[in-house]
Amino acid sequence: MGKNNVPKYVYYFGGKHADGKGDMKNLLGGKGAGLAEMTNLGIPVPPGFTITTEVCTAFYEHDRKWPEGLEEEIRENLTRLEEEMGAKFADPVNPLLLSVRSGARVSMPGMMDTVLNLGLNDTTAQGLIKRSGNPRFVYDSYRRFVHMYSDVVLEVPHEAFEEAIAAKKAARGVKLDMDLTADDLKELVEEYKDIARKHTGKEFPEDPWEQLRGSINAVFSSWNNQRAITYRKINGIPGDWGTAVNVQTMVFGNMGETSGTGVAFTRDPATGENVFYGEYLMNAQGEDVVAGIRTPHPISDLKAAMPEIYAELEQIYLTLERHYKDMQDIEFTIQDGRLFMLQTRTGKRTGTAAVRIAVELVEEGLIDKKTAVLRVPPAQLDQLLHPMIDAKAKTNVIAKGLPASPGAAVGRVVFTAAAAEEWNSRGEKVVLARTETSPEDIGGMHAAAGILTSRGGMTSHAAVVARGMGTCCVAGCGSLIISEKDKKITCGDLTISEGDWITLNGSTGEVILGQVPLVEPELTGNFGKMMEWADEFRALNIRTNADTPQDAKQARVFGAEGIGLCRTEHMFFAEDRIRAMREMILSDTEEQRRAALAKLLPYQKGDFMGIFREMDGLPVTIRLLDPPLHEFLPSLDQTKQIEELASDMGIHVQKVRDSIGALHELNPMLGFRGCRLGVVFSEIYEMQTKAIFEAACELVREGVNVMPEVMIPLVGTTGEIEMIREYVVRVADETIEEYGVDLDYMVGTMIEVPRAALVADKIAESAEFFSFGTNDMTQMVFGYSRDDAGKFLGEFIDRNVLKHDPFQSLDQEGVGQMVAMGVERGRSTRPNLKIGVCGEHGGDPDSVEFFHEVGLDYVSCSPYRVPIARLAAAQAEIKQPRK
Repeated sequence: MGKNNVPKYVYYFGGKHADGKGDMKNLLGGKGAGLAEMTNLGIPVPPGFTITTEVCTAFYEHDRKWPEGLEEEIRENLTRLEEEMGAKFADPVNPLLLSVRSGARVSMPGMMDTVLNLGLNDTTAQGLIKRSGNPRFVYDSYRRFVHMYSDVVLEVPHEAFEEAIAAKKAARGVKLDMDLTADDLKELVEEYKDIARKHTGKEFPEDPWEQLRGSINAVFSSWNNQRAITYRKINGIPGDWGTAVNVQTMVFGNMGETSGTGVAFTRDPATGENVFYGEYLMNAQGEDVVAGIRTPHPISDLKAAMPEIYAELEQIYLTLERHYKDMQDIEFTIQDGRLFMLQTRTGKRTGTAAVRIAVELVEEGLIDKKTAVLRVPPAQLDQLLHPMIDAKAKTNVIAKGLPASPGAAVGRVVFTAAAAEEWNSRGEKVVLARTETSPEDIGGMHAAAGILTSRGGMTSHAAVVARGMGTCCVAGCGSLIISEKDKKITCGDLTISEGDWITLNGSTGEVILGQVPLVEPELTGNFGKMMEWADEFRALNIRTNADTPQDAKQARVFGAEGIGLCRTEHMFFAEDRIRAMREMILSDTEEQRRAALAKLLPYQKGDFMGIFREMDGLPVTIRLLDPPLHEFLPSLDQTKQIEELASDMGIHVQKVRDSIGALHELNPMLGFRGCRLGVVFSEIYEMQTKAIFEAACELVREGVNVMPEVMIPLVGTTGEIEMIREYVVRVADETIEEYGVDLDYMVGTMIEVPRAALVADKIAESAEFFSFGTNDMTQMVFGYSRDDAGKFLGEFIDRNVLKHDPFQSLDQEGVGQMVAMGVERGRSTRPNLKIGVCGEHGGDPDSVEFFHEVGLDYVSCSPYRVPIARLAAAQAEIKQPRK
C-alpha cells in the first residue's frame, strides 16, 4: 500500500535504489522485479517505473479505464525520472524519450506488446538532432516509433510499413535498413504517418502524453490478445494474473557503430552447457535481434569487437547468475560505448537444459538437491523421452541452419499456422516452414512437430517459443527460400511443396529430405541423477498403465514400480481373437458362451504371462473386462462387415443384426458394462480369472515372483463386489491348489462411480485395494460425456467457466472431494487399504500433487509419463512432507 492506505500502483527504480525487489514478481511482473533487483545490486539500468499487475486487473474490471490516482502517480514518478535524467518529457530542446514494455509474472516471450522511442514528434526530433548531432539516428528512431505505435496502439497492419521500407530500399538500390540515409528515413517518417492516417482516418498523435497513455493501454490490452491467450492456454498460465507495464528511459543501440543491442543467456538454453550464449547487433534496436530482420553475431564476437564492454557484461552476467542461483535471460543495450542492462529474468530452457542446469548448479554448490528437484517442471521431462534421429540412418541433408531447439521432427511441410492446426487436427504430423515466425503463429507452432525458418537467430521468436514448448526447431536457414504465398521451399534446384515430407534435426540444425527413422533416447547421466534425487524424496509410488509386455518393459526402463492398470479388453481386438470374442457375444446359452471363452483363455493366459514376466517382483493390477459388448461388433450401418461376420459364424445375417440391435444403448458409458457384465455373465470374469492365475502359477514354477491384483471395474454397490469377489477368489484358489504353488494375490475394485466413494467404508469390507478411475469419475461427477464434451469444453475454458479441461487435470474442487472422501471412508474400515489412481490424471503434475496430499499410495500413468510422475511426486513431498 502507498501513503494513507491508498493502493500503490507505481514502483520507481533508478540511481542505486528501487521501490521494489526481486521477489515481487506477482506484483511487478518478472521484468519489473528484475529491473528493481538489478538497480538495488548497483548494475547499470536505465531508470524508470513499473505499473503493477493489479492495475491491469483493475483496467479490465473497470471497462479498460485507469483506476483513480494512477495518472497522478505516473506524473509524480515521471517528474522523478526527469530530475534523475536531466531531461524533460515532451521538452522541445532536451526531450526525454521512453520505452513502454509488458512484463507478466512469468516469461511470455513476444506474446505482448512493446513501444520504443516514445515521446518523439516533429518538434522533439529537432531538439534531439541538435543535442546528438546525429540526424540519421534520430530519424531512424522516429520511423521505428511511428511504425511500432501505429502497429501496437492504432492497430495498423505491420505489413504496410514493411512494404514501404522495402520499396524505399529498392528505390535506393540498397539491401539493409542501415544503408538508408537520414533523408531516406525522414521521408519514411512522413510515409509511415500517411499509412497510419489512411488506416485510422486520424492524424498520427503528436502529443507525447497521448502517446504514453495510448501505449500503456495497448500493453494492458495485449494481455488479452489472441496470441497471449493461446500461449497462456498452452502453458497453463491463469488469465487473471495480468501484466505489469514498465516505463523506462530509452537508451539507444542505433546511434552508430559504437552502439548496439543484444539478448543473451547465462548458459545455453538448448543444452544447458555452462557457456555464455547469445547474440547482438551493432547499430540496432532490440526488436532487430529477436525479429530476425538481420542475422545477429554470436555474443563471443563482442569480445574481440568491444573487449571492455564484453568484460563488463561478463562480470554482470556472472553476478546475476550467482545472485539468482539460476540461469538468466538478459537483454542489454550499448549506447555510444556505454553498457546498460534492460532485463534479467529466469531463462526459458528445454527439458534437457533444465535437467543439466539443475544438476550442475548442485555440483557447483549454488543450490541443494531439493531445490534442483523443484527447478525442473515435470512436464518438461516429456521432451527428453521422445525419439532422436538414428545416427546409423542414411540422410539426404539439403540445408543447415541454427540448432535452435533440440530433438527431431518428421512431418509434412505446411506454410501457415492455420494450415498446421488444420492438418494436425486430421492426425497429420507437420513441419511449419516460415520465413520467420511471429507471435500470431503460436497456435500453429504448438500444433507442429517441428518449426523451420529461413531468417532469425538463436534468440529469435521461433527459437525462444520452440524451446519453451519443447518443439524441435531449425532457425535462420538462409540457403532456403521459403515462400508462404507459393507454398514452396526452394533450395538450389530442389523444390519442396506443401505436403512433402522433411525431417529436422534440432540438435544439429540439419534439414533432411524425406522421412528419417528415429531412435529412443538414453536416460542416463544428468537425467539419471535427477531421477535418483526425485526417488530419494518422493512418498508416492509410481506405477504404469500397460496392456502389453512391450509397454511393461518400456515403463520399467522409465522407473515404473508395477502396473496399476492392465486393460484386458485391448487383448480381445487382435485378429486371432476377435472371432472367438464375437462367437461368445452371439451365443444363445451359457454353455455356448463358455465354449467360446475356452478358445480365448489360452490367448489371455499368454498375454498375462508376458506381462508378469516383464514385471517380475512388482505388482500387476489387472482390470477385468470393462467396455460394453457392442464395442466388439460392427455397427448396424456396416452392412458388409455384418454379412462377413454372419458367413464366418455360419448364422443368419438377421440374427447378427438382431444381436447388435439388442446390445445398442442410448448411453453405453452408463450402461451394461464393467461389473454389471460380471454379475449377469459370470463366466466371462471366471475365464479371465482362470487365465490370470494359470499364467501366474506357471511362472511361479519357473521362479518368477508374480504379484497379481485382480480389479473389478465400475462397482457402485456392496452386492456387486461381494458376488464377484466370491467367485474370483474361488477360481483363483482352485487354480493355485491345482498347480500346488504358493501365491499371494489381492482382489480390489475401481472407485469411479460416485456412489462407490460415498459407501467406500462398506465396499472396503470386500476390497483389499482401491484404484480411483478418475476418467469415468470425472464424467459422472460433472455429467459430461468424455466423447462429446470436446464440443464445448474449449469454449468453457476460453470464457473462464472452467479453469482447465477436467479430463486432463483433476477437478480438485469437485472430483477431488469424491477421491478424498473415498480414501477417508475406505481406510476407516480397513486402515491398511492400498489406494491408487489409474486414470489419465496419474501423469498430470498438478493432479499428482493433489493425490500426494490426500494420502494415496501410488499413481499409475502411461509409460512415457512415469518419469514426469516420479518428479511431480518428489516435488509434492518437498512442498508438503508426509514421510
